[in-house]
Amino acid sequence: MKKIIELIKISALSTLLFTAVLCVLYPLAVFAMGQLFFPYKANGSLVTHPVNNTIIGSALIGENFQGMQYFHPRPSAAGKTGYDASHSAPSNLGPTSQKLMTDLQTRVSTYRQINNVPSTIPIPADAVTSSGSGLDPHISVDNALMQLSRVAKARNMPESALKSLVTAHTKQPTFGFLGEPRVNVLLLNKALDGGKAKNQ
Repeated sequence: MKKIIELIKISALSTLLFTAVLCVLYPLAVFAMGQLFFPYKANGSLVTHPVNNTIIGSALIGENFQGMQYFHPRPSAAGKTGYDASHSAPSNLGPTSQKLMTDLQTRVSTYRQINNVPSTIPIPADAVTSSGSGLDPHISVDNALMQLSRVAKARNMPESALKSLVTAHTKQPTFGFLGEPRVNVLLLNKALDGGKAKNQ
């Protein structure tokens, strides 16, 4: 009986110790490190409006820009209408899905029409397909450049100036080899509206 009580005591103390370390001290240490060294990222990479300084989104989550004067994000399957951060998910439609084929044909047709892209020029895949999360904040450089003429015309600005802005907002592959060059749509559109994002 004495041995059982001793084992219970050791187990209880071990549980309390690991609870204190793993559920209190470790999370607090990670939180403190994040706030100290990476406050922008640790707090959600929030992006503020260039004029009134209100929060307009996160650099980590895709936003549904529709106007001709804005660069458009890649399609989203997150939630019923897309871009719903509380329902991050892909469409789960496979290559044999007729719905997927129909959706892609419609997206390609719409993309060509609004961006005045001839049928002889291939459309970037990210312009018509959603990401695994449905919330990818980036588009490819090719996608951005194909939208450039439309945005420049809608804003009555030189294409050369807009291209320079796209180049300035192009993020290179992580460590020089992971991923592809990409453009954050929210940060680019914010710059178009007259404000530079905090992490740029």
